[in-house]
Amino acid sequence: MPSFDIVSKIDGQTLDNAINNAKKEILNRYDFNDSKSTVELDKKTNEITIVTENDMRLKAITDSIISRMMKQGLDAKALDFGKEHYAAGNMIRKEITVKEGIDKEAAKKIVKAIKDSGLKVQASIMDDQVRVQAKKIDDLQAVIALCRQGDFGQPLQYINMRN
Repeated sequence: MPSFDIVSKIDGQTLDNAINNAKKEILNRYDFNDSKSTVELDKKTNEITIVTENDMRLKAITDSIISRMMKQGLDAKALDFGKEHYAAGNMIRKEITVKEGIDKEAAKKIVKAIKDSGLKVQASIMDDQVRVQAKKIDDLQAVIALCRQGDFGQPLQYINMRN
């Protein structure tokens, strides 16, 4: 029985390259001269930490990160922007988490959208992914097209297509 999996993953090396390119861009900008701004990626927790002096620089750094991610082929929907916190002195600290895997709410929305479409497929939630099975590959391709049209708050990839 043909099947495939819907997942939400980000390539760690590509993300690291995008962050490093954003760091280089920020270091070379004139408005960041004499700035104590830092951008760090924690690969274990998939968290980007930004520390800077003011809101204007914070916005410039986040815009740079998003544009570099887009140029590397990564979707910015994978970033979950938290609140800004005031660090020591007049510094602002922002932590951005990178979403890995499909959370339960998004998985339920995906399964509901597939079932409401009327296609003859079975969709089931397995940990942080959704498995879709059907008798015909054409139905699976219709599900992929349906998921690409919908907005589930996360970038989706379609892997393990099997006959």
